[in-house]
Amino acid sequence: MRHCLFGLLMAASVAAHAEIQTQEIPYKAADGTEMIGYYAYDDAIEGPRPGVVVVHEWWGLNDYAKRRARDLAELGYSALAIDMYGEGKNTEHPKDAMSFMKAALADADAAKGRFNAGLDLLRQQQQTDTRKLAAVGYCFGGKVVLDMARQGVPLAGVVSFHGALATETRAVPGSVKARVLVEHGAEDSMVSTDDVAALNVEMVKAGADYRFVSLPGAKHGFTNPGADAFKEKGLDLAYNKQADERSWNDMRRFLEETFSR
Repeated sequence: MRHCLFGLLMAASVAAHAEIQTQEIPYKAADGTEMIGYYAYDDAIEGPRPGVVVVHEWWGLNDYAKRRARDLAELGYSALAIDMYGEGKNTEHPKDAMSFMKAALADADAAKGRFNAGLDLLRQQQQTDTRKLAAVGYCFGGKVVLDMARQGVPLAGVVSFHGALATETRAVPGSVKARVLVEHGAEDSMVSTDDVAALNVEMVKAGADYRFVSLPGAKHGFTNPGADAFKEKGLDLAYNKQADERSWNDMRRFLEETFSR
């Protein structure tokens, strides 16, 4: 009953057609790095509502990550696209993206600190219900949110879209507090079948509330309409409208269920 009521309230909020408010908010990570967050919310909704962190692809905090924050705001959430690289930097060059990603992941504690700085910023927004927090991530960001779940960051749920699945710090029994949803392209050549199998074993052994969805025909980057442009740069990426829509609907239901508990 609570689940149905929550869904109806969200639908009513979306139907109000109010303006989605957005703003860039500077903040600092624990290591002193200057960060930029992109915050979005629907001003037709009164009072606090669940908050969702968005973690960008390996390209950095670009227009796509910001668009996803707006999409979540349209669903009725308080949404913040955070910055894992610093100063809001982003790129369209694979070599630069790889360099940024490696630097961000070189120190696991620093990466966690940067995520938590963004999570704290989301908590500080008056529209955020601090008792109900989740995170979604794409590509590099998918790995980040999975790692935060593995490390027991206090989140109600995490969703990984075409995320990297391998990790050096595996979950242990009881460590995963968040519900976990993984949306994975069945034709993703950038994630090995061994990594998929290892994640499944890891989550089962950890006793996690976990769901893995394999999307037929989908390659890496399947949610991003701009993915096809990178084929010319030698990357096996492709947008897949059906997989994009299905995975988004999966996420929508997952968040509704998670926040209704």
